[in-house]
Amino acid sequence: METNETQAILKDLIQITNDRISAFGKVEGQIWESYPDIKSEYDKMISHTKVMKNELINILRENDSEINDESSSVRGNIHSTWIDIKSAFNIDSVNSTLESVISEEDAACKAYEKALEEEVYSSETRSVLEDHLYHLKQSHKQFTEILDYRKNKD
Repeated sequence: METNETQAILKDLIQITNDRISAFGKVEGQIWESYPDIKSEYDKMISHTKVMKNELINILRENDSEINDESSSVRGNIHSTWIDIKSAFNIDSVNSTLESVISEEDAACKAYEKALEEEVYSSETRSVLEDHLYHLKQSHKQFTEILDYRKNKD
């Protein structure tokens, strides 16, 4: 049984995951026109992010916790608006958008690392969170490589 503290942390991680999904949506249309060769990797990242969200929701449901699985964080909403503004006024909006997504991925990694510092989880939940952090770091690395690829190609 997860504690109230654990449930609050997991709800925060769901909001962060929703922020990531939103950020991925900002990139999608801008990238594929110029770089269709990376679409399959991107699709895998989006798909896995949705799996991560469902895993967090399932942990909360197992503990009869109320869930608002569509909410995003205030920080995420502000960051999403910032991506839109930068894209509207920036000549190289693809690179700028990618940099924003990388920043979002970095923030998600830090949130998971901070969450894992807490000693309030069952072993199963801790294992799920550690797996999520591993995939977040992989996603961060892939977006960084995409940005580097773009910069070197241009």
